[in-house]
Amino acid sequence: MKETQFKVKKILEVPVDASRLCPNYIAGKSEEEINKTEIWEGNQRTKLGKIFDVKGDPGDDPKEVKIKITGEVSKVRRIGQKMDGGAIQIVGDVSMHLGNEMKNGIITVLGNVDSWLGSGMSGGMIEVKGNAGDFVGAASRGNANGMTGGMIKICGNAGSEVGCWMKGGVIQILGNVGIYPGIHMKNGTIYVKENCLGRAGAQMTGGKIILAGKTPEILPSFNIEDVRGDTKVDQEKISGPFYLFSGDHNEDGDGRLYVKIDSNPQLKCFEKFIDNLKGE
Repeated sequence: MKETQFKVKKILEVPVDASRLCPNYIAGKSEEEINKTEIWEGNQRTKLGKIFDVKGDPGDDPKEVKIKITGEVSKVRRIGQKMDGGAIQIVGDVSMHLGNEMKNGIITVLGNVDSWLGSGMSGGMIEVKGNAGDFVGAASRGNANGMTGGMIKICGNAGSEVGCWMKGGVIQILGNVGIYPGIHMKNGTIYVKENCLGRAGAQMTGGKIILAGKTPEILPSFNIEDVRGDTKVDQEKISGPFYLFSGDHNEDGDGRLYVKIDSNPQLKCFEKFIDNLKGE
């Protein structure tokens, strides 16, 4: 895999749309052609070479292209948009819409990511070593097409509405998550290793949410179904036991919400309803 390096060469004062900073686009182009690529800096058109110092030969095959980005890119948006192979490594923090509509390949971030990470993603892998903002794997504003495939792994915390309108794939959050994970969820899996601020699975109609840490409550539109032992996320065993809830019944939903028993003693009152179900 051939590596092409992009190093930020100035302090960025306004957002930069770098949707062409992607293996699909730079494959087969010379350094000169890459430098002359037009992008948006705020409301002005500029050249990629005025933002980044570019070094390397990407080669002709997008699947064999590796992009390494260094420097302050916390204002650079839409890196890896519609990516269909290859690899991107970002050393530092990065702005919103990373991996937007991604189809294949690997994106690794050695830092934090802003909102709408992997929005509309259908394949590939995104791993963030730090934290992520709101709407991970969610639909963009104005549509109902969230993540349909692939995997997103957040090693730190994530914000609100993770997996909004999610229809497939896997989201793993090894830290805490904000409110409304899995809202409007149709399919796929969300795993939260630490704590959730609440209202998990609101208006979900399918899919699976696993909360291994604390959550303040379960929405009243969910029914307790059973106590389960271990469960799995992409073939990885997650130790239980868990309370298993179904919902959201306000939407005639059949989603599955697993909530770890040891982390949530306040939910023990639900056990009597399990006994009643078994009695029937």
